[in-house]
Amino acid sequence: MIDVPRELRVSFDARLAGEPIPERLYPFYRKWLRYYWDFCRKYRHDPSSRKSLPPFLDKLAEKKQSAQLRNQAAHAISIFYDGCSGHVQSGPEQLSHNEGKAFYERKRQAAGHVESVGLTSGSETRAENADSGLKKSAVPAIREPGKPEALDGTVWDSAFAGLKSEIALRHYSPKTLRAYTSWGRKLKGFTRNKNPALLTSTDVKEFLTHLAVKRRVSASSQNQAFNALLFFFRHVLKREFGEIKDVPRAKRKPYIPVVLSREEVDRVIASLFPPYDLVAKLLYGCGLRLFEGIKLRVQDLNFDTMVLTVHDGKGKKDRTVPLPERILPQLKLQLDSVIALHEKDLKARYAGAFLDNRLEMKFKNAARELSWQWFFPAKSLTFVPGENAYRRYHLHETHVQKAIRAAVRKARLTKRASAHTFRHSFASHLLQANYDIRTIQELLGHSDVRTTMIYTHTIKTTTLKEKKSPLDF
Repeated sequence: MIDVPRELRVSFDARLAGEPIPERLYPFYRKWLRYYWDFCRKYRHDPSSRKSLPPFLDKLAEKKQSAQLRNQAAHAISIFYDGCSGHVQSGPEQLSHNEGKAFYERKRQAAGHVESVGLTSGSETRAENADSGLKKSAVPAIREPGKPEALDGTVWDSAFAGLKSEIALRHYSPKTLRAYTSWGRKLKGFTRNKNPALLTSTDVKEFLTHLAVKRRVSASSQNQAFNALLFFFRHVLKREFGEIKDVPRAKRKPYIPVVLSREEVDRVIASLFPPYDLVAKLLYGCGLRLFEGIKLRVQDLNFDTMVLTVHDGKGKKDRTVPLPERILPQLKLQLDSVIALHEKDLKARYAGAFLDNRLEMKFKNAARELSWQWFFPAKSLTFVPGENAYRRYHLHETHVQKAIRAAVRKARLTKRASAHTFRHSFASHLLQANYDIRTIQELLGHSDVRTTMIYTHTIKTTTLKEKKSPLDF
């Protein structure tokens, strides 16, 4: 981190001492100044310019800093602006202490926030002056007819809110929302907080070239960034993406998945402890993805027909797979433990299990019914502030991943195995047992058989290299 010059630190400390701020908060204010100085040098912003504050606050929001901490950071930087006039080049964009607080208060009000940053009485006039100065240099913003023009910092907030709405409208997964929002924020930082309404295909082209040439991201990351920005332009900005030519695009090479032998699978599972061993057995025995395994509900297992139903798998598709008979006793023991835990929760008057797609609006008591309980419930309840109630979530995926990584190390495998490796092993072992490729495709839930065909490379087949020469007959 680039440190603040000494003369600026001395001036800041002197100004800080004259503020009605508890002395115990001084280290935090100095920390925000260091972060701001490092941010400006890293992203080439002018530390003396008031236009550098909104991007810095947006960066803090991207880092998931709370509103209270962002308010504190804004207050610290406004103190810095007022005290650095004699050390940093001043100009028409110089922000005074009161103007800085007024600017941030104005920005937060436009974004719909209501927290106070400690403005003193009589600051409304200064806020109007600061706002009038901003509008002269503000970039035109996207706004609805009849609504006031938004400040630069809130335009991107509105764009990301629109992105969230468009993804929710199409019922895309939360992971897709996080990935697309991340690429949108990276484009925002690359273009130095440029107004979304003024973004062009040239900006996207330069950003993708930067990713490919300077950042050297993988081919899958390049394609994900391209798809995310294409979605952002078409469905959020409501504009055509335009032709993106001469951009280095890496082709994703065919990936040969890691496959464990049956003996290696048994060694890893033997190193796991309940309930993670049962999760791994279902991943391997039914060819489930990790999320499909931990999101199973009690109603998804039919012990009479020995069928397991996967609801809302990848691509929101349902499928059925046979239940392994060998683990039937262990599955029933797990069901008994779920029933006992559910009865205990009901006595504690908990609100029920988390439901997807607002099913509770349609089925009022579904969250408290046994059939909707998680087959692998979390050990502790989760408090929901909006409802002022406790609910139970399913087993967290990171806990399963950590347990499997520890089991792989304990089994001393030389292969790079993970939770998804059990699914690869499921498909490869079925193919090795001469199962039809179309049957394996249906069990895995693949839309295209070409995706399933990758497992033909993981087993020994009667290819040309394995056939004998006529001279050897």
